[in-house]
Amino acid sequence: MSKELSYTIEEVSQLLKVSKLTIYDLVKKGELPVFRVGRQMRMDAKDLEMYINNHKSHTSPVSVAEPQRNEVKDSLSLVISGQDMVLDILGQHIEKDSSYKTLRSNTGSLSGLISMYNGDSDIVSLHMFDGDTGEYNLPYIKKILVGYPYILLNLVSRKAGLYVKKGNPLDLTGWTDLKQKDLAIINRERGSGARILLDEQLRIHRISSKDLKGYENEETNHLSVASAVSAGKADVGVGIEKAAKIVGIDFVPLITERYDLVILKSSKNEELINVVKRILTSNPFQTEINALGDYDISQTGSIIHETF
Repeated sequence: MSKELSYTIEEVSQLLKVSKLTIYDLVKKGELPVFRVGRQMRMDAKDLEMYINNHKSHTSPVSVAEPQRNEVKDSLSLVISGQDMVLDILGQHIEKDSSYKTLRSNTGSLSGLISMYNGDSDIVSLHMFDGDTGEYNLPYIKKILVGYPYILLNLVSRKAGLYVKKGNPLDLTGWTDLKQKDLAIINRERGSGARILLDEQLRIHRISSKDLKGYENEETNHLSVASAVSAGKADVGVGIEKAAKIVGIDFVPLITERYDLVILKSSKNEELINVVKRILTSNPFQTEINALGDYDISQTGSIIHETF
C-alpha cells in the first residue's frame, strides 16, 4: 500500500492560515472531505490540494490572516471543545432549541481552554484537578483566561480513577500503588484532564514519572486507554468510570471530578449563555443524561463562578 499524506484539522488551519473554526465549518458544509482515526478527524493531502485548486479560479488574490479575538465569527456556528458523549447530547439540544449550529472539537481540557483564549472555541469543557487547592478547573481558568470575563457552569460530576484488568489482579486501590515495581501504565496525551489528574497525583504523592513503566505511551481518549488495559497492553490507566463499563474492565474510583463548561461573556455571547443555561437546567436534558448512568446531575446547570 502506498503511503499517503494526511493532515489534522489543526495542521490544515496552519497551512491555510485560517482559524480551526473556519475549517470545521467547511467540513460540516461538505466542502472539505475528512476521515476519522478513532475520534480524530484527518484530511487527505490530495483532497486539500483539490480544494485549493478548485477555488483558485473563483477568488481574487487576497491576504488571508488568522482572525483576531475581536473579529466577528459566524454567529450561527459555534465550537464545543471536549470528548465526553454528554457534549454530543448538549450539541443536539442546542441545535434543536436555537439557531446555532454546533461543531465538535475533540481536544483535551487544557488544549480547549487555550483554544478559547485564542478565539477558536465557544464552549470549552473542563475537568482539570489542581493539587494545591484540591479544586477543579477554576485555578487553571484564572491563569489562562486573563483579561476575559467568563461564566463557569457545571455540566455533570463523574468518578475518575484507575482502569484495571478484570478481577484487579494487582490489587490496586490508590495512587500510591502506582509505585509497584514493573507496573505498566498507559497514559493520556498532554493537555487532557486525565493526564493532569495523574501528574498532579504523582506530584502530591512524590512519585517520579521516570519510575512509571509506559508513562510515555499515550492514547487520546478514555475508551482507548480502557481498551489498552483490556487488551493487556498495560496494567493500569487513568480515566472515568463510564469508559471502564463500556469496555468491560474493572474500575477503582479515587475522586469525584466536576466536569464544567466555560463560556466567555460578551454581548455576542449573551444569547448563547442563556440558551446553555436553559438547556442544562431543563428536564429533557437532565433526564437524557441521567439515563446514561454514571453521571451525577445534582449540580448540572449551577453557576460555579462568574466574573463581572
